[in-house]
Amino acid sequence: MTDAITAEYAVPEPLLSAVAVYGDASRGGAIASARAFTADFLAAAPTVLPGPVGEERVELAQLVVSELVTNAIRHTAGPCRLLLELGRDILEISVFDQEAAAPVPRGHDPRRIGQHGVEIVVAVCESLTVEPAPGGKRVRARLSLLPEYASTANPPDRRSR
Repeated sequence: MTDAITAEYAVPEPLLSAVAVYGDASRGGAIASARAFTADFLAAAPTVLPGPVGEERVELAQLVVSELVTNAIRHTAGPCRLLLELGRDILEISVFDQEAAAPVPRGHDPRRIGQHGVEIVVAVCESLTVEPAPGGKRVRARLSLLPEYASTANPPDRRSR
């Protein structure tokens, strides 16, 4: 599963972008706030896209944001920053934190309670990358917004045959 974390380029000139910083995660509410921020961001998509983002895609984006922000809050110190970048048919979700170490995808283990966040993100996104960033790292997930992906979490080339 480690091959899912590879180098990837950013969305060239996003159509829409937004940033939120979660500074004091110990007070709670950061994950719910990040989910709401994501839904609001995608609700604004029709201003730059031909139509609204499908509800299933919005829910998957919120799931990915939840997992990435949760990892940043639980496993790093200090604030984390959420960056959403909308391309024509893709949403890039980036979470910056102050820890240099990359999240480690674990093998499938149905007996393990918790610690499935990276597995979930890899399963629903087209790519997951971890890049060094000033003072820490950037974890970036790319989620397709194309309607044909609405019936499956995996893009066509990753579906089981």
